[in-house]
Amino acid sequence: MKSNLINNYRMGGYLLLAVGLINLRYQTGQSEILKNSLLIILPGVLLLIATWIPAIAKMLLPKSIQILVTT
Repeated sequence: MKSNLINNYRMGGYLLLAVGLINLRYQTGQSEILKNSLLIILPGVLLLIATWIPAIAKMLLPKSIQILVTT
């Protein structure tokens, strides 16, 4: 169960990273596109990093944190 939950967080992180990069590519030429894309990319990268560090990954397991992350 715990590994499935961490895997779900990883997939969410990858999703945010991919959507941010797609946004960056498709809105090339728009003003402030880097800022807008980084608002999507950075949380994804931080979530990915958090899942690969065991001490931080343990902090993602309680139900209260799950509610905060998913809302």
